[in-house]
Amino acid sequence: MNDQQLMENNKKSVVLTMIGVAIMILLTATKIVPSSKTAGYSVFVGIAFFFITEAVGKVKGSKSGLRFNTIPADLKKPGVILWMLLPSVSGIVSLIAGNLIFGGENISHLIERTGSVGLSFDKTALLIGQVIIAAFGEEIAYRGFFFGKTSKIFPVWLCAVVSSVVFAAGHIAAGNIGIVLYDVAGVFIDSLIFSMVYHKSGNCVISTFSHILGNVISLAAVFLFF
Repeated sequence: MNDQQLMENNKKSVVLTMIGVAIMILLTATKIVPSSKTAGYSVFVGIAFFFITEAVGKVKGSKSGLRFNTIPADLKKPGVILWMLLPSVSGIVSLIAGNLIFGGENISHLIERTGSVGLSFDKTALLIGQVIIAAFGEEIAYRGFFFGKTSKIFPVWLCAVVSSVVFAAGHIAAGNIGIVLYDVAGVFIDSLIFSMVYHKSGNCVISTFSHILGNVISLAAVFLFF
């Protein structure tokens, strides 16, 4: 591929990135009505545009934001493991603080938001499977595409903040305003951490590991202690 072709592909990727991000933001904006389910489609849009932009930009191998063959090497990059573990810690802290501030209402809100009404041990395997699939999709959409592609155009910190605001907004649910704001703030912080994991590893498979681990540990804590 010559330099001219490379430049043309990069321009197309930038345009497609901006279009995809705009659609994701517009879909998420429907959360102005908390009960709206439309915002959930932003994940599918992000996944689609991730693969489209990678195909148009002819991104391959170690330059791809989604790769499995470099997982061991990516885990060894400076700071990756530490950042990966942070959501697990923040999840426990958030549950404890939320329980102290709001009592059982906080847990009830989380369960209702995730659609996990009637949690029980016999449904654990199914629930964990749903957590894994959801986390993988969200990481491709929001870290691999939204954050990963825009950070090649704009400052990293700005992309981390904007993508995290949109990601957190997508988790708005009906309920006590204080609990809702507390919940969304926690999601925003975790999203910033996932963005840092992706930034340091360059691989949304790694940020997916972090996302899954944080969710599973929080889920286990709800079962065991709350």
